[in-house]
Amino acid sequence: MDSSMIVIDGSQGEGGGQIFRSSLTLSMCLSKPVRIVKIRAGRSKPGLLRQHLTCLRAAREICRGGVVGDELGSREVEFYPGKVVAGNYRFAVGSAGSTSLVLQTVLLPLFHADAESRVELEGGTHNGMAPSFDYIQSCFFPTIATMGYHAAATLNRYGFYPAGGGNWEARIQPVGTPLPLTLSERGKIVQRLAIATSSKLPEHVTERELAYVQNKCRWPSSAHQQRLVKSVGPGNMLSLQIRSEHAREVAEVVGERHLRAERVADRAVKAIKVYLQAKVPVGEYLADQLLLPMVLGAGGEFRTVEPSQHLLTNIDVIRQFTGKEVRISKESPLVWHVAID
Repeated sequence: MDSSMIVIDGSQGEGGGQIFRSSLTLSMCLSKPVRIVKIRAGRSKPGLLRQHLTCLRAAREICRGGVVGDELGSREVEFYPGKVVAGNYRFAVGSAGSTSLVLQTVLLPLFHADAESRVELEGGTHNGMAPSFDYIQSCFFPTIATMGYHAAATLNRYGFYPAGGGNWEARIQPVGTPLPLTLSERGKIVQRLAIATSSKLPEHVTERELAYVQNKCRWPSSAHQQRLVKSVGPGNMLSLQIRSEHAREVAEVVGERHLRAERVADRAVKAIKVYLQAKVPVGEYLADQLLLPMVLGAGGEFRTVEPSQHLLTNIDVIRQFTGKEVRISKESPLVWHVAID
């Protein structure tokens, strides 16, 4: 094994696929080979699933890297990054696995390439346990744009679990000079949206979700959108979006078989109320996703809700690659401060 190779324990902390994806991103951006062991060791199906394998192959393709352990179920991978090359790429998960997580693996390396890139993705677009296309477009991209990272997303076809078959593309501009992130205050709320999306399901599903939101949140009727779409298979998602002067947040819940529409809506309402009550600019999931753009850019700070295990695990991986410290301090029972020099 190369003496300069970083070794990452994939079972540490949260112990999921995020450790694997963050390691690939950092490896490419810092030109440091990495060996990832015990991949997803704590999961019911440990090792690389199809979605993680797509992330690995996408990383290899954009930097012409070398890989050992490129197979389904692999619990140990060695990755040797080359130079990231801008271009037109297409990555298909081959299932309903999350396309947004594949994009996030290669996004920062392509931001640091020397020309515009176009990435087409096929698979799941609106998944549980992963940011949806809507989240990427409405929350993540606008937030990182304030740091100098500019990308645009276009949805061509919806893809719900388990059928998948969704398709979208992202256009990624070279970053130039990154800017520090400063998100200390949310500012005045300027827009609230409740978007209930479904395909091949009775219309009353989305109608009941929106009625529940209206009953619990009292948002104006103009804030409610019923979105009946076409996709390969049936699916449903409720997305509650808050746009403020300085920040954005999206709370989304995917409908499941045998889960009543009111239960879907209740989960989304509870999540958005946690964010609103804390009066912070950055929500739980966005906090985790901002760490890599900050550490690979110009640093910065933000205020958020109580850190998730995903965020804490990402901090550990960042420390092992860079030696940088991500400082977290508790300001009040509901508010936490995160900073990177």
